[in-house]
Amino acid sequence: MTSDRVEDFSKERDRLNEIVMKYAGQPIKRFYSLDNQVYKDGALDARTKELLGLVSSFVMRCDDCIKYHIIRCHEEGWTSEEVNEALAVGVIVGGTITVPHLRRAMELWDELKEG
Repeated sequence: MTSDRVEDFSKERDRLNEIVMKYAGQPIKRFYSLDNQVYKDGALDARTKELLGLVSSFVMRCDDCIKYHIIRCHEEGWTSEEVNEALAVGVIVGGTITVPHLRRAMELWDELKEG
């Protein structure tokens, strides 16, 4: 089930990004490029940046972004305890309105861990 869910999400994300890029002008192309470059190794490694991306997306309450970063954090080898602590910071910063997003994030995390 999980691999299908992750695969479906990734395929849909790629499909939609292809449509965006079909019509994208320079500003959108630059934004996508910047987004890609921000997550590369620098003073902070790419692994750490994924966890930061997860918490930022969580506080902003973007379910697609949360899914993407949960998947990436799993791929980068973050532990359940580390993800839980990071999301706890997000709950404190974002407040109780983030709790539904926490539920969905942890559901996907659980599926990935059970894999």
